[in-house]
Formats: sequence, structure tokens, C-alpha cells
Amino acid sequence: MNSFDIIKTVRLTEKATRLADQRNTYTIVADTRANKVQIRQAVQELFKVKVLQVNTLNVRGKARRRRTAQQGSTSAWKKALVTLKDGDKISLT
Repeated sequence: MNSFDIIKTVRLTEKATRLADQRNTYTIVADTRANKVQIRQAVQELFKVKVLQVNTLNVRGKARRRRTAQQGSTSAWKKALVTLKDGDKISLT
């Protein structure tokens, strides 16, 4: 897998923005098959920053039902919390 396959997007939520401001930690949606080492290398290559720490967790899909009797579910995904060196930032705009 190349870096563009590993890193899917950066999550922009209120909690993620607060983490980025306070702890210099960014929330990234990663490929479910990627491990911490691959995520670290991909972030450093794509954003040209120094990564100090990577924490990962698998988010389960939720059961959903939209105006129908049929039940479906949202997709499962991997969340990566990436802590950067002081002074480094990921430009989100």
C-alpha cells in the first residue's frame, strides 16, 4: 500500500480541533489493514512533519435504519490519533 491508500482523510470535528490546539494531536481515518508504523511513515511523507506517537483504534459500524423496515449498518473504520512534534502542524484548509 502506498501513503495515499493508508491515509484516507483527516477528521474535522469539535473534539479533533480541540485536540489539535491543545496537544498537537490530529485524528486521521486510516485503512483498516494499516498498522502504526505504516501510518507514521505515511503521515511523515504526505504532510512533511515529525510524528512522535500514533494511537489506533477500530471503530465498529453502527446499525442504521432510514425510513424503511430494512436494517443496514455504517462501515467500520480505523481511527488513528497522531501526535506531532512541537512546532509542526497539518494544514487542514
